[in-house]
Amino acid sequence: QVQLVESGGGLVQPGGSLRLSCVASGLSLSDPYIIGWFRQAPGKEREGISCINRNSANTQYVDSVKGRFVISRDNAKNTAYLQMNNLKPEDTAVYYCATIRAHLCRVVPEWFDVWGPGTQVTVSS
Repeated sequence: QVQLVESGGGLVQPGGSLRLSCVASGLSLSDPYIIGWFRQAPGKEREGISCINRNSANTQYVDSVKGRFVISRDNAKNTAYLQMNNLKPEDTAVYYCATIRAHLCRVVPEWFDVWGPGTQVTVSS
């Protein structure tokens, strides 16, 4: 059974940083699995943030996080990461990772078929 579990969320002040982790089980990230990061704020639709392909050669970011967030993965650890810098109050949301078997990534929630339960990120002073 394929499972994803996120961790690393929490409360941080504006301008601070967090690193989210997404640990996969039931599959090998050395195989062509895309990892995507998404977020959902209260009362809003789930938003795609970033995605990365198997060899990290293909990455995408939504404009609102470009230059602040960095996606990466360690296939040997079966783990993907989202480094979030210069966090803003509008980044407050539940953050999810998701996966699909494919070669090139798209930051489209409907495209992914396995999701983690999410981790809360709150940016507030």
